[in-house]
Amino acid sequence: MGFKLEGPVLEGALVRLEPLAGRHTADLAVAAEEDRGSYDFTWVPRAAEVPAYIDVQLARAATGQLAPYAQVERASGRAVGVTAYWEPRSWIAEDELSAIEIGFTWLARSAQGTGLNAESKLLLLRHAFENWGVARVDLKTDARNARSRAAIEALGARCEGVLRNWSRSWAPGEDGRLRDSAIFSVTADEWPDCRTRLETRVSAALARGTARPARSTGDRTASA
Repeated sequence: MGFKLEGPVLEGALVRLEPLAGRHTADLAVAAEEDRGSYDFTWVPRAAEVPAYIDVQLARAATGQLAPYAQVERASGRAVGVTAYWEPRSWIAEDELSAIEIGFTWLARSAQGTGLNAESKLLLLRHAFENWGVARVDLKTDARNARSRAAIEALGARCEGVLRNWSRSWAPGEDGRLRDSAIFSVTADEWPDCRTRLETRVSAALARGTARPARSTGDRTASA
């Protein structure tokens, strides 16, 4: 039996990553409409499209190629964005994961710059390297997306180059066109330094008080 991609709940100080489900629909509809100015190269559903968006992601999950998450802000208990593991690769043994990608990520404008993204990546990368034992984790973005590229590099990932005409474009007005994708990676050897960098960023965010203290009741707890 080959490796089965299933994303467990991942809990941090600022964010809880819960497997995406219908119960996140209302929160994500609000999050998607806050301020869409930062989504130039990322497709983010409009509020009315969120139910169908979740259905599509869950259908992809059923194929074993995607494990989608809601990013739940612990301070408020609200889902403020999404992310995912996807494209698992097993190169040596079918039941052992060799590599995986992190993608399908977007955050509400109010959650950007608060440390949530850094901690989400810390949780995802830590689980991939320390629980699944992967050799590498990939991250890709539109090659024109300078903001996204800078954010990925700030995580400690290394740019490996640009893959030309690699995938469909998600930029507004570019339906039916292909985009060049900048590909980044973190390898197992690089993970300890990357982990330290991310832990430092999360600690700094907590020290700044960018997030309110988390509720003790865990009003949206999900099972693994």
